[in-house]
Order: sequence, then C-alpha cells, then structure tokens
Amino acid sequence: MLQLLYLSLLSGLHGQEEQDQYFEFFPPSPRSVDQVKTQLRTALASGGALDASGDYRVYRGLLKTTMEPNDVILATHASVDNLLHLSGLLERWEGPLSVSVFAATKEEAQLATVLDYALSSHCPDMRARVAMHLVCPSRYEAAEVFDKLARVAQPGINYALGTNVSYPNNLLRNLAREGANYALVIDVDMVPSEGLWRGLREMLDQSNQWGGTALVVPAFEIRRARRMPMNKNELVQLYQVGEVRPFYYGLCTPCQAPTNYSRWVNLPEESLLRPAYVVPWQDPWEPFYVAGGKVPTFDERFRQYGFNRISQVLIRERARACELHVAGFDFEVLNEGFLVHKGFKEALKFHPQKEAENQHNKILYRQFKQELKAKYPNSPRRC
Repeated sequence: MLQLLYLSLLSGLHGQEEQDQYFEFFPPSPRSVDQVKTQLRTALASGGALDASGDYRVYRGLLKTTMEPNDVILATHASVDNLLHLSGLLERWEGPLSVSVFAATKEEAQLATVLDYALSSHCPDMRARVAMHLVCPSRYEAAEVFDKLARVAQPGINYALGTNVSYPNNLLRNLAREGANYALVIDVDMVPSEGLWRGLREMLDQSNQWGGTALVVPAFEIRRARRMPMNKNELVQLYQVGEVRPFYYGLCTPCQAPTNYSRWVNLPEESLLRPAYVVPWQDPWEPFYVAGGKVPTFDERFRQYGFNRISQVLIRERARACELHVAGFDFEVLNEGFLVHKGFKEALKFHPQKEAENQHNKILYRQFKQELKAKYPNSPRRC
C-alpha cells in the first residue's frame, strides 16, 4: 500500500512523463483514473449525509463497482490504519468487494481520501471491483485530496481508536452491504478460502431455492506466523495440530460452537460448494453467513465491541442474525468454504474500554430481545 501511495505522490511531483512510466506496470481498467478522480471529488463535494443518530457523516461511493443480480459482494469495514488488509482480500475474493472506512479525526479523513485515490489510480483491481465509502464524526467534513501527508499510520490493534469516538461497526457494515442482493459481511482482517466467490456464484446461479436461508461460512483463527490456508485440506491439517482453531475460541467458545467444527472437519471432501447440514440458531451464536433478499440490517445502536454481529434487531429497517431465526430463516453450514482470522483473538489485545462497552451493549441486547417479542408476537421462535 505504501509503495502504491509513494508512486502516486511521485507522479504528482514529477509530471506526466514519469506518470506514464509507472502506468506501464498498471494497465488501465475500464474505468479511467480521471473517472475515479471525478467520482471521488463528487462524493466529497456532496458534504456527506448524517446517519440516523446524527453522530456520523457518511460519504457514499468514493469508489463504485457494478454487480450482477445474483452476484455476492464481500462487505467489510476498517479504520484507516487497517486498509492494508485489502490486498489479501482482493487476492482471495474474485468478485466485487465493498469497504466502509472509518476516519476518527479530520487528519484520518484526509489520509483516507489520499489512499483511496492513490490505490485506485494504480491498482486496476481496485478500480474494477471495489466500492469504497467513508464515515467520520459529524463534526468533521472530509477534505479534497491534498498534496502531502502529515503522517502515515501503522497497523492498529482491533478497533482501538485512541480517541473518545466510538467505532460504528454496524453502521459501517450496513453501508458496505448497501444495495447488494447477496452479501458476506466479514471483518477486514479475515481471509476467505480460495474459490469461495466462484462456488457461491455457481450455487446461486443453479437454483433460486436459497430464499429464507442463511448460508453459514465456518470461521477460524490462525497463529500469525502461519501461512494462510487456501483450501480445506490445508486448513484441516493446521487445525489438527492446533495452529488453527475456531474463531473466538479463547474468548467466547459458545459464540461459534453451534457451527459444529468437529462435524465440519470430518465431512467427506467434495468438489462443489453446497450446504452440508442445518443448524438451529441458538444464543449466543455469531455466524458469518451469506443471505439474500430482504435480509435485515445490523442494529446501528451497537458500537465498538461486544454483542454486535449477533445483535441485529429490526427497529424500522434494522435487524440482527437472531431476527433471521425468529423470522423463519434457516441456517445451513457450507461444506467447503471457510474464513480465517489473522491471529488468535486474545483478551489482552483488546483496548481498555472493551469491558465497559460490552456492558453497555448487553443492556441494549436485553432491550432488543424484548422488542423482538413485540415485532413477532406469533413466531414460536425466541432468542
């Protein structure tokens, strides 16, 4: 990323001749750099739109991509200093990708626009396949692309911002998956298995029976020193020697236990991606899933850490994974595809405010469950 940014700054400093030289290494995509620049300027000049809480300003479509009706978009979110993970996602996910970027300060908002322009200018995959949106506190407005950097951030830990600004993870998730028919919403420091997008597309193209079904993608975490597994055989080998384990295994074992990892790793090998078995939803399961149609949005009241992915509740147009269960959705675990988080999740690596945020979100979660009873009085399912 820094190399691409450096090339972008050089092109501005040394003129068109040197710019043409660098572009020999980055062939143009169907969308030209001028189109990207115009699109970025238009999005920023709009002044953004306030979110429902009024706490955040949202800039949609700094970059845009096109999708086919049955396409599956990989939706993710990141703070500015974690955008370096995009390269790994682009390598593994062959379809469209949408990322919502959160800038906690005015300087970060400026840096985000520079990175957006630099990467899209010199990376054809970014121009062709990535949609990018920006969110910042409502008291800031994003600036136009500027001509020098004050600083370059180092990769951060989780979502610790070093400010008193809450990280609006569910707002960012909703923004990233906005307009998609089918979406897989993940954290930016996760990597999908090779061929997952192709397998999902083939499945969805062959049948329209997946309405009302959440297709669960099993999630794991790996020691940072290990190479990311590409396929299930590689993953299972690492799993058997303890180099890979279920996601959140050290922090919240019940949060992923219903996936039934022992059953999944022992499934017979197959060439085609398909649902292998049905799992009834149970609290506090936090599955990563692909679902299409009228999928409820994430409840944007839940911010930062704790009770966020499982806590999608339908209040007006907001929803949660538990509400999929109450509304009649079934959860089916895919046989071959998977996600891997970079590094084991450890309690000491979270920011100091995590416990207080969890307690606040637990109160919201209890409120949310009461709201679900009122929303679905005739449903036999409960959270």
